[in-house]
Amino acid sequence: MAKKKLGLEDLGGFVFSTDENFEVDPDNSNSIETPAPENQHLEAHFSNKGRGGKIVTVVKGFKGTDLDLNQLGKQLKKRCGVGGSVKDGEIIIQGDVREKVMQLLKHDGYKVKRVGG
Repeated sequence: MAKKKLGLEDLGGFVFSTDENFEVDPDNSNSIETPAPENQHLEAHFSNKGRGGKIVTVVKGFKGTDLDLNQLGKQLKKRCGVGGSVKDGEIIIQGDVREKVMQLLKHDGYKVKRVGG
């Protein structure tokens, strides 16, 4: 059985510093906050590449926390009545439901642009 290589994420956010005057920022002010929907510029893509010919709608351009991205993806999948996933900062929704996704996002206050096909 091969041993698993440990990466930086396995350290649990632990930071090493050689600076003697280094202090940990207790209020964690550099955390990412999700902008309001009016300040988000999303793109709705149509894709079938790399998915065995299956058609999907991909929403790109979301800025914010992973939790908020997952919640938005879950809402869109539920409201469209289809499956999908959230990977690498993108919401992937099964089927060509780009128009419906764009309408739902615009209704929620997001600025959405149709890209491709």
